[in-house]
Amino acid sequence: MIRRGVALILLIWLLGFAVFVVALPGQAGRERTYAIVVLTGGPGRIQRGLDHLERGDARRLLVSGVDPSVRVEELASLQDAPRHLFECCVDLGKDAVDTRSNAAEAARWLERQRFASVRLVTSDWHMPRARFELERAVGAGVRIVPDAVDSAPGLVALFSEYNKFLLRRIAALFGA
Repeated sequence: MIRRGVALILLIWLLGFAVFVVALPGQAGRERTYAIVVLTGGPGRIQRGLDHLERGDARRLLVSGVDPSVRVEELASLQDAPRHLFECCVDLGKDAVDTRSNAAEAARWLERQRFASVRLVTSDWHMPRARFELERAVGAGVRIVPDAVDSAPGLVALFSEYNKFLLRRIAALFGA
């Protein structure tokens, strides 16, 4: 009886992992939002956010999880982006150290700005957990448009992220 229960749990976990891998989200279209939130930590994320900002797909951009020593001018130079774009429309969030604190930082920023919609930019493998955390932090009043940057995650990275996602969902069920 116990062996069957363990086997069933393992089968459900494996099927969930397969769905997680196959259903990795992709790039969003040109849908307009009031804001863009980019979570640091992977290649192409900041540039994706800047591209949408420059095209007028949103009014303002928050880069969450920036090292406290980084200045706006340095980031603009590193991204080879127009300085005026950074001066008018880019904020650096320097309080976040993980996905949960990224969501909290973004939620505070969205509330201060009174934005009702946001484009969330992160890597494809990170999007399910990042979106879950942001949805919890902002509540139902903010529309989230997931915009995943394609990557080539290895099996270990996918396995790790899937387990983090599951554990976070379980913890949330218990109020943590």
